[in-house]
Amino acid sequence: MSSKPLHIAVVGATGAVGQQMLNTLEQKKFPFEKLTLLASRRSAGQVIEFKGKSYTVEEATPAAFEGVHLALFSAGGSVSKALAHEAVKRGAIVVDNTSAFRMDPEVPLVVPEVNENDLLNHKGIIANPNCSTIQMVAALKPLHEKLGLKKVVVSTYQAVSGAGAKAIEELKSQAKAILEDKDFTPEILPCGSDKKHYQIAFNAIPQIDLFQENGFTYEEMKMMNETKKIMHLEDLHISATCVRLPVVTGHSESLYAEFEKAGASVQEIRDILSAAEGITLQDSPEEQIYPMPAASVGLPDVFVGRIRKDPDSDKAFHMWIVSDNLLKGAAWNSVQIAESLLKLGLL
Repeated sequence: MSSKPLHIAVVGATGAVGQQMLNTLEQKKFPFEKLTLLASRRSAGQVIEFKGKSYTVEEATPAAFEGVHLALFSAGGSVSKALAHEAVKRGAIVVDNTSAFRMDPEVPLVVPEVNENDLLNHKGIIANPNCSTIQMVAALKPLHEKLGLKKVVVSTYQAVSGAGAKAIEELKSQAKAILEDKDFTPEILPCGSDKKHYQIAFNAIPQIDLFQENGFTYEEMKMMNETKKIMHLEDLHISATCVRLPVVTGHSESLYAEFEKAGASVQEIRDILSAAEGITLQDSPEEQIYPMPAASVGLPDVFVGRIRKDPDSDKAFHMWIVSDNLLKGAAWNSVQIAESLLKLGLL
């Protein structure tokens, strides 16, 4: 643990993930002496209550990081690209919750239960993975250690909160309009920067982020590339299909995993996952017990159920994975990284 009085900065403190970061710091009783809350010029001046004290949000500028030891970033990729290196120059370690540095070979991409020791090679910036990647690798890592992971096919069913507060409002306003038989105009989903926008209420949209030349979306490519990097499995066969559902919070995933080792039983898979850090098993089909996003909200674990052996392969299993995308998928994992930095004597 650090012996020095820590000065922490939260960048994007007024946003949904920034608020969850503050909640997580309080819940985990993370030790610090000084806290600085940073946001855009537009949000500067807001007052946030934290642990019985009032903090005035300051504008995020390079000078704001003077004296900061740890900076938790969640204010968008452009902010991270503009300010993360400025924070490092001033002596801070940055934990970045955007996609800005995830695939940078100089930047560790970390889920503490999976690859904590990658932190030992950091050069000032540490990346927090994509929310849908985090919950998947948390479940795959303990299985890979026992059985050897060979192939993954994943379909995600992702909550609108992953697209921000405006997407949540769009879902709610569309649902209300439909129920009241009123007209509405989609403006945000599937992707604010794309040409067309579609109804999300009472619908499923098979597009998250922009399409790439290979036909996969950027979100799908993130899942595929990040998984290989985090698990150090460059030859892993993996493909993803990412779908947005009219759910506010909590991402769900249908996973097919093929292993090197044959002959494992469903009970062995359950036993491995039950013993894994950060995993809660919810798998009792006869009692209709399985993970659901509504039940995951506000909880930090990754929930796994619907475990089935593939009927045509002795090496493959299917399962269903659910987690709160704003907690383990973002804020909780970021603060866990900070805890690991303390534990490893890096902070």
